[in-house]
Amino acid sequence: MGSEDVSQVRSQKLATPGKATILALGKAFPQQLVMQELLVDGYFKNTNCDDPELKQKLSHLCKTTTVKTRYVVMSDEILKNYPELALEGLPTVKQRLDICNDAVTKMAVEAGLACIKKWGRPISNITHLVYVSSSEARLPGGDLYLARGLGLSPETQRVLLYFSGCSGGVAGLRMAKDIAENHPGSRVLVATAETTIIGFKPPSAERPYDLVGVALFGDGAGAMIIGSHPVSGIEKPLFELHTAMQNFLPDTEKIIDGRLTEEGISFKLDRELPRIIEDHVEGFCGKLMGPVGLTDKDYNRMFWAVHPGGPAILDRMERRLELPPEKLRASRRALMDYGNASSNTIVYVLEYMIAESLKKKTEENNEWGLILAFGPGITFEGILARNLTV
Repeated sequence: MGSEDVSQVRSQKLATPGKATILALGKAFPQQLVMQELLVDGYFKNTNCDDPELKQKLSHLCKTTTVKTRYVVMSDEILKNYPELALEGLPTVKQRLDICNDAVTKMAVEAGLACIKKWGRPISNITHLVYVSSSEARLPGGDLYLARGLGLSPETQRVLLYFSGCSGGVAGLRMAKDIAENHPGSRVLVATAETTIIGFKPPSAERPYDLVGVALFGDGAGAMIIGSHPVSGIEKPLFELHTAMQNFLPDTEKIIDGRLTEEGISFKLDRELPRIIEDHVEGFCGKLMGPVGLTDKDYNRMFWAVHPGGPAILDRMERRLELPPEKLRASRRALMDYGNASSNTIVYVLEYMIAESLKKKTEENNEWGLILAFGPGITFEGILARNLTV
């Protein structure tokens, strides 16, 4: 799981002058690896709950999510030091933020360093930082603590994206693209970091939708370095970024509903979310593809790097766009190995996609494709890209 090393990838295609490219990818995880088949018993034991109906419901959800393993920050030690996190109705947001703020910074630093190592240039060449997280809240923000942890120059230009949810990784990539193309010579580090501790709660019959998150979400961090005009012989561009777009769907604000309360973050996902995404994804893809003359007839000649919000979303996309199963294989594999790790997950999908491209090395490899994610709003984020490794 996650063993593929794309650090030695050699680009087979030349990057277009002036276009932003992804130059390196990196990831990091907390120490606790949770096997999905052990999650239910552990969760109910940790929260001192013995409701058989809720336990049965979570067991069913754990099977339908297709997740096999996940990394989490939560541990026996944390619960020992903060037993109030497993109790209902207590004001614990301060404790949660104390844990989360440190945890996401640590993971983001590790992912950033891994990415910089694969990139192959000095850390002093990083000119901009885009930091994405929906798992922390503080002032100054996590971008400053990440810059300090990495040892970035105080002159590094920082951008902070908080509470973008699952679309945050692609939103950060879109922002980095704009920076790279408008500041020649710049090198932008995009870092994402998430932990579910901010929303960890005991099971409750009054909040059955919480069990979806328990069965689906994971923790971790991701990193990408973006720049134009790659330095020959040193930088190895992986993907070239073209049309980038964000759209929100009016009157869908409550479909993904998150609130920061004294008990942490509470999320509610409407059952209609997969259907709404299915109903609008084709039109959104058309807007991204149009500028280079691609149409729906090209779907099966493209790659699809889709944030795996859940199997229902992937299933509906596959059906609506008439995609063969292999098109979403990287997304399903990331979901299986890491769960839905919110903004981080698109990094894991792109790594798996590169690994698959290197294994195939046939004429079937798809040069053009879409990088997609869906988040609160409902917000669609998308980038038309070229895979330079095929």
